[in-house]
Amino acid sequence: MTSTSTAEYRLAAQVMIRRGNKILLLERQNTGYEGGNYGLPAGHIEFGETVKAAARREPNEEIGVDINEADLEVTGVMHRIKNVTHVDFFLICSEWSGEIYNREPEKCSDLKWVAINNLPSNMVKYIAIGLSLGTDSQWFHQLES
Repeated sequence: MTSTSTAEYRLAAQVMIRRGNKILLLERQNTGYEGGNYGLPAGHIEFGETVKAAARREPNEEIGVDINEADLEVTGVMHRIKNVTHVDFFLICSEWSGEIYNREPEKCSDLKWVAINNLPSNMVKYIAIGLSLGTDSQWFHQLES
């Protein structure tokens, strides 16, 4: 008899807020993870929550915008294996309501728009990889670290 184990998965929604050829980045601070590096409005998908519901909730909590689920499109999925298995859904959004501002200054030291093809060097590695895979076509990427 063989034994099997079930992996623990952490699911997250990574939201690419796009304005033309630019994307909104947030500089992380005081979270215990990747401080000083840029990422996307993002967060864990809560139990019972859909991917698009999390992708609506997180930008509202972090940058104060409201997004309709119809304005979100999943463009990529990244499977990351580290100590815990992560599955990140990358969603693109070009339509929202409200003014963008930093709602979590204790966790975010900067918001900035950057050209998708000119990302800063201090990016969260897997986010930079996801952005390099594209925002206009669907992709899947597996990253083992």
